[in-house]
Amino acid sequence: MQIALFQPDIAQNTGTILRLCACLGIAAHIIEPAGFPVSDRLFRRAGMDYLDHVSLTRHDSWSKFEDWRAAHGYRLLLFTTKAATDYRDFRYQTSDILLFGRESAGVTDAVVEAADARLVIPIKAGLRSLNVAMTAAMAAGEALRQVRNPQA
Repeated sequence: MQIALFQPDIAQNTGTILRLCACLGIAAHIIEPAGFPVSDRLFRRAGMDYLDHVSLTRHDSWSKFEDWRAAHGYRLLLFTTKAATDYRDFRYQTSDILLFGRESAGVTDAVVEAADARLVIPIKAGLRSLNVAMTAAMAAGEALRQVRNPQA
């Protein structure tokens, strides 16, 4: 199981997600360009000393990430508010990459088209979205629950 962040905007969210990855033993990917330098103090503060414990790969561009993914045969699952499939109804695999878009703009059409599945975390009508770090935690929790206990 892996988490990928498409051109993240907010250093604190990225640091929090990398801390999540470190704690759960999930590899992380940042698809550049990010909206902040990795040396950003808010990024470091949110990630704390956990950043030394996460397996992090940075990809220079979407196309380089896609080349890497194709070479490994990983399935790409995009979490988006524009999906119809409830993330709890999807069957995850250990080789999945859970992809989350930019806080300000989501992902490009090319990313949407490349995704093997588009999943949504349903929220109360009239509200726009959850924080991306919360979404990543919920998605990773459900995916890991399923692959660790396939009967559930």
